Amino acid sequence: MSAKKCRNLILILGDQLSADISSLRQADPEADVILMAEVMAEATYVPHHKKKIVFLFSAMRHFGQQLRDAGWTVEYVQLDDTENSGSFEGEVRRAARRLAPERVIVTEPGEWRVLENMRLWQDVLGLPVDIKTDGRFFCDASTFRGWAEGRKQLRMENFYREMRKSTGLLMDGDKPVGGKWNYDAENRKPAKQDLFMPAPLQFEPDAITQAVLDLVENRFENHIGQLEPFWFAVTRAQAEAAFDHFLKEALENFGTYQDAMLRGEKFLYHAVISAYLNAGLLSPKTVCEKVEEAYYADKCPLNAAEGFIRQILGWREYVRGIYWLKMPGYARENTLKGKRPLPAFYWTGETSMNCVQEAVGQTLEEAYAHHIQRLMVTGNFALLAGVDPVDVHEWYLAVYADAYEWVELPNTLGMSQFADGGLLASKPYVSSGNYINKMSDYCENCDYSVRKKTGEGACPFNALYWHFLDRHADELGTNPRLGQPYATWRRMSGETQQEYMDTAQAFLEKLDAGERV
Repeated sequence: MSAKKCRNLILILGDQLSADISSLRQADPEADVILMAEVMAEATYVPHHKKKIVFLFSAMRHFGQQLRDAGWTVEYVQLDDTENSGSFEGEVRRAARRLAPERVIVTEPGEWRVLENMRLWQDVLGLPVDIKTDGRFFCDASTFRGWAEGRKQLRMENFYREMRKSTGLLMDGDKPVGGKWNYDAENRKPAKQDLFMPAPLQFEPDAITQAVLDLVENRFENHIGQLEPFWFAVTRAQAEAAFDHFLKEALENFGTYQDAMLRGEKFLYHAVISAYLNAGLLSPKTVCEKVEEAYYADKCPLNAAEGFIRQILGWREYVRGIYWLKMPGYARENTLKGKRPLPAFYWTGETSMNCVQEAVGQTLEEAYAHHIQRLMVTGNFALLAGVDPVDVHEWYLAVYADAYEWVELPNTLGMSQFADGGLLASKPYVSSGNYINKMSDYCENCDYSVRKKTGEGACPFNALYWHFLDRHADELGTNPRLGQPYATWRRMSGETQQEYMDTAQAFLEKLDAGERV
């Protein structure tokens, strides 16, 4: 370790791998020292997927080397360093004792629990601790708070339109390009197996990544997920190459097929860049501008460009705003009072429901699944079955390489599990097996029949859907977006209703008994 004294000790976190991060903007390589640390507390507070840990540790090590090459003094603490304290606070304390800085500087973290701890550091260290706003987003927390103030509903669509206006992305003066704000209706086409499916750009592990693979294999053998093949980008240059590959090979069809699901096709036309964005290897502003440029150059249709930009400029910014607006209480929301433990097959993929098996199996292999697999398969089942939303949240946080609490928690508790009572979503995102059958080929070789509504061998989603609506009629019966399903339910004969209830109850009893379902 360096014995150099410094003016500022600058802590860079594992999701802040950007040379223009706010903590570095006024820093001086001649006077300041950067601290980066792989700490066990962050690697294990949920049982993160092995590939997620490899991705972050390798990307951190590469970024640390990039900073050194640029002339910075970097104190980098690897996980297996014998002096490693195992926590951010411990490593800042150790570095402060060595280097006697005048102050500690850090960009605000992406998780409330880390920020809470950082706010105590000034007293713990006896040093000023400057926590800077993260400028990598289009909308900071205070601006979002101003937008939200006084509104009865905090709908993403309204926020998104304001962001389009403020950035000028896909705007023609004060009007949206093409005359419509949203082309989502054109982005729901199911895919066919005979479509050409481009694969994301993949990268061979270098010596740094291989060392991390060996570390994770030895230290995290009990964590979930397959370790290899490991192909993620781990540098900014690689991440940019991966995104450019998407622009060339997949963006044109991204919008049309973004909700589709196919057996054996893990990525379809998705960019698979969320892990890179959330770790700081890609700039959200740059990727949106490049997609806009592709549209104006006639390299993609408007529904693809708008659909992509909406996910970044709209949804990603919106959920971050909700997170910082509503935490810490938001993490405890459970409006529908789900209390069933998360089924074991979420960790193993061992289920006879082919759609769940496909989504979970892919997740265990790749630490990735696209948004419809997350929302309408694994999330849909958990909500229908009444699973505790905190269990669901912790699973999503653990298994996906792009998951940080600021983005994952509102998506899970709010959008997927309706645990916030409709703050994010205007209705619960639940469906019978029909939606999954329409948007995928998962049902074709399933042990259950999607066409059978009740009884032995019927698709569990069918009966669970009506069971969900029936047991939550008091909370959801007046929701205007559920008027048609509830009207359909009321028109059913008492005998038919009872068949649905009995089928769902028999399934849930098997689930609770730990039997294969």
